[in-house]
Amino acid sequence: MIFGFFLLLLPSYAISTSQGIEWTQALVPEDKVEMQENIVYMNISADSKLPFGCVWGTVHNGAPGYPVEIQIYKDGKPVYFAQANVKSDGTYEQYFRVKSVDLDSGKVTQIFEGDYKVLVFKSVLKTVSASSSVVT
Repeated sequence: MIFGFFLLLLPSYAISTSQGIEWTQALVPEDKVEMQENIVYMNISADSKLPFGCVWGTVHNGAPGYPVEIQIYKDGKPVYFAQANVKSDGTYEQYFRVKSVDLDSGKVTQIFEGDYKVLVFKSVLKTVSASSSVVT
């Protein structure tokens, strides 16, 4: 019994509590980043064969370490929010469930159906315009 208790305590003494995941990617300072908003309209039909949908795209001049924010609205009301990581080639994708299928009963529940407004927010590096440069 005492030996078993010692084995339970041993890992807590051997592993430092300050260990964790080390973040190696330095974020760009916020004053060098601006948010771009894109609006996409989406229609999901009731007879869709796939149980999922996807929002995808590309971020040009993306700020390293900043995700893409995706917001989906139906009739002005929010129905789905997500963040998608931007891959090294600048692309992103976010899958979401359109319908749920109960494998036991075969019952299909439609989660998304109809017209939606999708807002995509991309964090990009600010660019210096030619008109604001100073020549000395």
